[in-house]
Amino acid sequence: MPEEFRMGDVVRLRKPHPCGSFEWTVTRLGADIGLRCATCGRRVLLERRVLEKRLKQFVSRGEPTDPEKERLIFQHEGPER
Repeated sequence: MPEEFRMGDVVRLRKPHPCGSFEWTVTRLGADIGLRCATCGRRVLLERRVLEKRLKQFVSRGEPTDPEKERLIFQHEGPER
């Protein structure tokens, strides 16, 4: 079963970044997951499957998303002018 990632999650990966940090913050969700290094601020995109394989543990979890709130945010109001 796929792992559930949330915006703001802090994850620890199996191998360190060249700067020495193991911890990353989730900054983007989708087919690719955006991560920001906790030490140097470098941003990377990883495929969800690749991140699931490299994940060691969740250091902290972000806020759970409210499906109703997301529906309202992404609801299309009509043609743009």
